[in-house]
Amino acid sequence: MKIKKGINLVPAGAVLAGLFTCSNITVAADAITNAPPKKIWDSVAAADLAMTRGNSRSFLATVSINSHAKWETDELLLGAGAGYGDTTTKNNGVETKTETQDYLKGFAQYNHLFTERFYGGIRLEGLHDNIADINYRFTVSPMAGYYFIKETNTSLAAEIGPSLVTQEVGGKKDTYCGLRLAERFEHTFAGGAKIWESVEWIAQVDKFDNWILNAEAGVSAPVYKALDVRLVAQDNYNNQPATGHLKNDFKLLAGIGYRF
Repeated sequence: MKIKKGINLVPAGAVLAGLFTCSNITVAADAITNAPPKKIWDSVAAADLAMTRGNSRSFLATVSINSHAKWETDELLLGAGAGYGDTTTKNNGVETKTETQDYLKGFAQYNHLFTERFYGGIRLEGLHDNIADINYRFTVSPMAGYYFIKETNTSLAAEIGPSLVTQEVGGKKDTYCGLRLAERFEHTFAGGAKIWESVEWIAQVDKFDNWILNAEAGVSAPVYKALDVRLVAQDNYNNQPATGHLKNDFKLLAGIGYRF
């Protein structure tokens, strides 16, 4: 048999092996391409309701929504909440109605990760609390933060930075610069239950006895698909409250949440 110069004969077995290998690579690539996209947003909407009837009538309802989005080097945290409550008492046929809760609050925080754990960001907060006589309080806080723990189901971060606070409390308008220290922790268990807590302290830099502290701790447990039951404790402390008002405001809320 004559063979043209420059042409190499490849055994049929080698050709089949090559085709099989290429096929496997293609299938693997398709599997990667068709893999479900990584979830970016993690959100939960919650509602709490409490009522009593008898010698006195009371009503309390709160709603909140919180979202956390994660990209490769950026994070976005959003939250908003509102609550209303009142108590009605009757004495000699005369009813007296007293508001016990009337607030609206929200925040937005953006973080950019410079390394896996170190980040810089900015946080915006707003609050209206009729019971505490806070007509408004807006806070702008640039920050530096660090994740001491950053795992799939557990995170612990601390933040520090200046704040600009503008508010109207007790009819008095005020704007000042503050120092903000904060930390937040959360852990999700294998079964879906979750615990979390956060603390934020802001003090006026030229008058350190004027400070506020916001803290929250909670636990939730799934009951059906995206529904969970939750218990949340919130504490807001204002060292210089409006005249005639207490410094501390504590709430213990029990309700349900919807995760999406």
